Amino acid sequence: VQLQASGGGLVQAGGSLRLSCVASGATFRRYSTGWFRQAPGKEREFVAAITWSGDSTNYADSVKGRFTISRDNAKNTVYLQMNTLKPEDTAVYYCAADDGPFRPSERPYDYEYWGQGTLVTVSS
Repeated sequence: VQLQASGGGLVQAGGSLRLSCVASGATFRRYSTGWFRQAPGKEREFVAAITWSGDSTNYADSVKGRFTISRDNAKNTVYLQMNTLKPEDTAVYYCAADDGPFRPSERPYDYEYWGQGTLVTVSS
């Protein structure tokens, strides 16, 4: 499966952005999907994940209550709505697909497919 992330950009602290991840090349609903991010000089970290059906989600503590992950299988797309953004949310955001459809995993090694990343910059 191929993943294409988009929606990043420059936003002021307190603002919002919505990231999209469009999948192609496979039956998207077979996969759980996650978002990860990597800030300069830091390791890649988990942000959020959702099962194939959307009935189970998982969030990093740092984004709970501010970010919402959702998916539209008819459009082969997963979204990450990011509200109340903070400068520490600045990073390249990656979407990833896991062929374990029932687990919203926070472990990067569970994900077999990765998109190219989209840059989010939050100014103070």
